[in-house]
Amino acid sequence: MTLATAPAPTGTVLGYARVSTGHQSLDQQVDALVTAGVDGARVYSDKLSGTSTREQRPGLASLLDYAREGDAIVVVGIDRLGRNAAEVMATIRELGHRGIVLRSLREGIDTSNAAGRMVAGVLASLAELELELGRERRSAAREARRARGQAIGRPKALDAQKAALAQRMHASGESATTIAAALGVSRATVYRVLAGGLSQ
Repeated sequence: MTLATAPAPTGTVLGYARVSTGHQSLDQQVDALVTAGVDGARVYSDKLSGTSTREQRPGLASLLDYAREGDAIVVVGIDRLGRNAAEVMATIRELGHRGIVLRSLREGIDTSNAAGRMVAGVLASLAELELELGRERRSAAREARRARGQAIGRPKALDAQKAALAQRMHASGESATTIAAALGVSRATVYRVLAGGLSQ
């Protein structure tokens, strides 16, 4: 894939820092960004706990909304831009198309020069390949199951016979914990069956 040619930055130098959990500190990343020339007042940040959509990353959303052509965004590592390769590369592509320079301190990427754009392009291509291979593997697995006449999707934890047994055990006074242990399923599965359904 090709990334748009980003000009040398002529605008504001912005920073972005992210940690994965609320109890981690952003200080180390912010210090590194300031050392790299980012004004501390221009560092956007997020503390996440298992979320990944842009709406759940207000710092990144605000940064991308504020940044203009000619600005530069500095990160400690490109993994800070998303929770997976596809997310990271989508952000890199967006910055390239908007003429915003990306600098990653750890990887030494600077998309204001040809070498940096090449590295970013290779990473983006690898991420796209990874996604495509994943789709192909999932599709092949579904087709193989279909060809064997096997169910597609999440299997039921208890079939009708075992569900009926769970009902009988419960009627005879056995606890959900005992039933779950006997049938090798979770108590939640037992509770769902006892609540009236074989559908799990």
